[in-house]
Amino acid sequence: MANVQGIPVYKEMGASPTPQGTQDGTRVVIVGAGPVGLAMALDLGRRGHEVTVLNRLDFVAHCSKAICFSKRSLDILDRLGVCDPAVEKGVTWNVGKVFWGAGDDPIYQFDMLPVKGQKRPGFINIQQYYIEEYLLNGCRALPNVDIRWGHRVDAVSSLNDGAELSVSTETGGYTLRAEWLIACDGSRSTVREKLGLDFEGRVFEDNFLIADIRMKHEMPSERWFWFDPPFNPGKSALMHKQPDDVWRLDFQLGWNIDREAAIRPENVEPFIRAMLGEGVDFEREWYSVYTFQCRRMARFVHGRIIFAGDAAHLVSPFGARGCNGGFADIDNLGWKLDLVLRGEADDSLIETYNDEAVATADENILNSTRSTDFLTPKSTASQALRDAVLELAQDHAFARPFVNSGRLSTPVAYPASSLSTPDRDEWREGAAPGTPVLDAPHAGGWLLERIGGDFVLLARDWHHELPRGVRLVEVDGLAAERLGLTGGAAALVRPDQYVAARWKSASPADIEAALARAKGGTACLH
Repeated sequence: MANVQGIPVYKEMGASPTPQGTQDGTRVVIVGAGPVGLAMALDLGRRGHEVTVLNRLDFVAHCSKAICFSKRSLDILDRLGVCDPAVEKGVTWNVGKVFWGAGDDPIYQFDMLPVKGQKRPGFINIQQYYIEEYLLNGCRALPNVDIRWGHRVDAVSSLNDGAELSVSTETGGYTLRAEWLIACDGSRSTVREKLGLDFEGRVFEDNFLIADIRMKHEMPSERWFWFDPPFNPGKSALMHKQPDDVWRLDFQLGWNIDREAAIRPENVEPFIRAMLGEGVDFEREWYSVYTFQCRRMARFVHGRIIFAGDAAHLVSPFGARGCNGGFADIDNLGWKLDLVLRGEADDSLIETYNDEAVATADENILNSTRSTDFLTPKSTASQALRDAVLELAQDHAFARPFVNSGRLSTPVAYPASSLSTPDRDEWREGAAPGTPVLDAPHAGGWLLERIGGDFVLLARDWHHELPRGVRLVEVDGLAAERLGLTGGAAALVRPDQYVAARWKSASPADIEAALARAKGGTACLH
């Protein structure tokens, strides 16, 4: 495996040529060709827009990054046409187990897909570079998506009608102007730094060792988490299976450590041997040390410069809310920017991305912070409380929801979204405005497949005309039951598959007004 700048290489892409001349232009520029940037490019590209992606490196990295992709992220990848290879390659799992001390039996286990009858599983584990490859293949199939490898951003200027970037390559440099700039360039975002912006939040005083190893040893495809195991006393550990006989092992180390020494094989392998047993053969894949951070920018939208993924927010990896949160960002932004670029909505619609993406980040940061505080108690009282919860959880079901080994990523609802039309009817069940539609079997396939990425009216017995740009999907059976739709009822669904409005009985005027509101208008405020 080749190494460039100390980074192992999964796939060499080669430096893209420098444009002729010193000036270049595009409608949308995305900085960063990681999973979030590529997903954003694929989303906008599939909607027909001209997109240019700039990536500092000229290869796809082969190293320890995201591996856990949630049901919601799989639904998003499905909409983008790249989920099938990910699920085929990935390790599917729904069950997580929590252990405490030296016991061989879990004190608690959970199911990440409690509602069955959906197309995709609760989670898959798959290395990030595979996800990047599938997204890249999708982008390559689109002539309107231009990915430029080895093109580094040196300066960024915000303009009234867009943004201007100074870009350098091995053979020269140029200025690139765009109507919109989307920064998906990670936790050390160049765009954020050049604009003088920063994060707010907490950095936790603890270190964790990631050991990705390759071994043939057979174990269940489950998430196993230990509190105070004998192989890491007083601390925690995690084990997850990945494709290609790769396993991720995670060990809490504490705060005052020598980070460079901690990743030396002679210091890592005693942890691995103690966890797995002396008789298990393994090979090193990747060792690294990280520190928890739960931070975000104050705002994700700055004029026509938009931040998404780790460039906008950071969370601890326990809970798998990092890359999954980034996919939630692009899912929220893509359809809104599409409407703006088409002239069907004004720039104010992008402000609702700021509102809803910040709400998602705050929910993820809240859960991540609580997980971290439970994992790493910093006082005698908090340690005693955590141990009491673990003790109770062994025999009492009421205590198990309080066991926090990382609250795993689930979709975030927007109950206060300005794009939603409040209920006028009384509902006891179903998907409320501001919540995502739950998948279900439908017409020989799946409901979310039928919804796709459009405005859709899900209805029972609809016999009226629909506004332009809204597609009708008649539902029945389990799909109607999960939506709470009886005869004559309907729900308007946004292109990100969130419910915008619902009625027990609706008129075409109701649909028209709710559609206008979902596009950022105020036609329904009467």
